Amino acid sequence: MGEDKESTLREKLEQFIDEVITQKPVDFESFLRMLTENNCEVKRGKHISLRLDGQKRFIRLRSLSEDYTEDTILERISEQRDAAPMRDCGRKTKEYQSVNLLIDIQNSIKAQNSPGYERWAKIFNLKQMAQTLLFLEENNITEMGILQESAQKSKDDFNDLQTRIQTADTRMKEITVLQKHIGAYIKTKDVYAEYKKSGYSKKFFAKHENQINACKAAKDHFNKLGLSKLPTIKALQTEYATLSAEKKKLYGNYHAKREYMQNVLKARQNVQTLLGYNEKNSEQISQRSER
Repeated sequence: MGEDKESTLREKLEQFIDEVITQKPVDFESFLRMLTENNCEVKRGKHISLRLDGQKRFIRLRSLSEDYTEDTILERISEQRDAAPMRDCGRKTKEYQSVNLLIDIQNSIKAQNSPGYERWAKIFNLKQMAQTLLFLEENNITEMGILQESAQKSKDDFNDLQTRIQTADTRMKEITVLQKHIGAYIKTKDVYAEYKKSGYSKKFFAKHENQINACKAAKDHFNKLGLSKLPTIKALQTEYATLSAEKKKLYGNYHAKREYMQNVLKARQNVQTLLGYNEKNSEQISQRSER
């Protein structure tokens, strides 16, 4: 879904730390032990690093937000400091936080092997269903049909936006390469003409090899593009500036559309999980919702 994986891993780790701290560890060593008991790997060294189950690499505490360094966690454990309720770097302006997928506790091996993790997962699921309902209410999504349509439309809108950005980006790269070849051709075409007049003299080639090769490369590029007439540098610069402005404008909506798509897709999956929704019983669920 195009989400920023690095940012997501850190947010999940911060949320996991919050849940462990709510279990009231008595000191930092107790906190680290509780992390381990809840299937979080702890690597000691000059700096403490953590890795949740499923993550590929460890993440240092010092690389997390201000409330999650070793010193601030110790302050929170001793109740000398409270964690910020929203770890969003000022990006979110709505009442709900990002929606996360529910954990399948029943089929989770971790939950079966760790009562502590099972307790945390139950609390996590309750919070995520609350976040899901807030998101649906905020966006006036009151029926399964509307949710399905919103999810599909959000995917289509985001994919269209990505396609337009990629198209503009591809053309801008083509213009950059074309400008380079046009510039080289202008500088070397006279030398190449002299080379042709010399009957493709080896002596002349040895003296002007770089210019001749640059001219050949430029002509090959023009032939590849099927250009019968070269565009002017000014025309290419104008097109590039227009595309750059369009790309910048499109990027202005990129993060908002991506965030909405991610939230509505997760909300749909959470609702389907809660209702036991599938294609066969969708009509029954819809009728049940109308009663």
